[in-house]
Amino acid sequence: MNEEQTDSLGFGTRCVHAGQEQPDPATGARAPPIYQTSSYVFDDAGTAADRYALDDDGNVYSRFDNPTVSMLERRLASLENGTAAVATGSGMAALDAATSILASNGDNIVSAASIYGGTHSYFSNMATRRGVEPRYVDTLDPDAYAEAIDDNTAYVHIESIANPSLVVPDFEAVAEVAHDHGVPLFVDNTFGTPALCNPLDHGADIIWESTTKWIHGSGTTVGGVLVDGGSFPWDEYPEKFPEIGTESVAFDGTNFAADFGDQAFAVAARQRAIRSLGDGQKPFDAWVTMQGAETLALRMERHCENAMTVAEFLRDHDDVAWVNYPGLDDHEGHDIASTYLDGGYGGIVTFGLAGGYEASKRVCEETDLAQFLANIGDAKTLIIHPASTTHAQLSEEEQRASGVTPNLLRLSVGIEDPDDIVADLEQAINSAEEA
Repeated sequence: MNEEQTDSLGFGTRCVHAGQEQPDPATGARAPPIYQTSSYVFDDAGTAADRYALDDDGNVYSRFDNPTVSMLERRLASLENGTAAVATGSGMAALDAATSILASNGDNIVSAASIYGGTHSYFSNMATRRGVEPRYVDTLDPDAYAEAIDDNTAYVHIESIANPSLVVPDFEAVAEVAHDHGVPLFVDNTFGTPALCNPLDHGADIIWESTTKWIHGSGTTVGGVLVDGGSFPWDEYPEKFPEIGTESVAFDGTNFAADFGDQAFAVAARQRAIRSLGDGQKPFDAWVTMQGAETLALRMERHCENAMTVAEFLRDHDDVAWVNYPGLDDHEGHDIASTYLDGGYGGIVTFGLAGGYEASKRVCEETDLAQFLANIGDAKTLIIHPASTTHAQLSEEEQRASGVTPNLLRLSVGIEDPDDIVADLEQAINSAEEA
């Protein structure tokens, strides 16, 4: 079986086989080998020169290319329906690499307001130090994106399922706005995962994702990925995106758009960002993540089923003021979510207690099965109070704009028996309210 044949197979099959269609040619091992090496021997001087000039795609140095990592990259590119992928040391490293390639001093980024607190902090506190201005708009209003974009906009950014408001933007409408202004649509698909959502099929140009979460799924390994959709016409905007569309002084005149076609962004991100910043994913981490990816389709089914059970339980609880889950009919984005999500509405449920800020914080201390920690997408059920943790760096106004209220609790629903999850939440809510 070759790569082309694999890409024609079903999603669950690609979770298992994409990226490593054949046994290891050196040993016959069927499991992917871990190439734990820093560097690679060149056959001759000509080969070495060609690899440094990007005329030969063989390995050079594991800071930015490694055979084990390449297997994971091919698997994730296949699952996201992309042309190529670049694995990074974390999700935030993926965001930083893309921003380094696409934006420079004097540019701006137009982003949905309802996004992960760490992303908001990166835009507002790191990108600004490089002279890049973030502009936040109503996540669900395509006209707001259009009004914010100007000639200096580097990209438009949204999340497939917003963290933590859980609204799903209208991908196609936002993509149309972005493309009308000559800028790419950049989507964080961490909450959606390729098991539920394929933004590249709905107008997105680039995906980024934290592989730490559902793709790996066990809470042991940090990683991220950039996936190139191969759709954006970089060659039509060479001055706007000089790292991709003009001759690179770093590589003796290489023009990534002209020389690498529908993989131009991925190659540029690897060679001009990951190579320089040292943000590539490590071989062992990639190997472990590949093991997790094999069960992604199965796990997401259980995450979604359990999340719906939990959401319905919380909706009927007297001490719960509100529940937010895209799968519920009364969720403000239920119809859009039903359009863009396939096979489930995700593994995150948010809710707030009638007792307010203090009671909601107390729930995190009272759960037993649900673990109080700052992660999502684990096989285990996880809980956190964003206003005092993940979004604490934002002002109350910024928290509200991103969908965080003082009493909001974010629950990452695991794959345990749903009755046990519900029982744990019930006793924790009761204890918190009594306190």
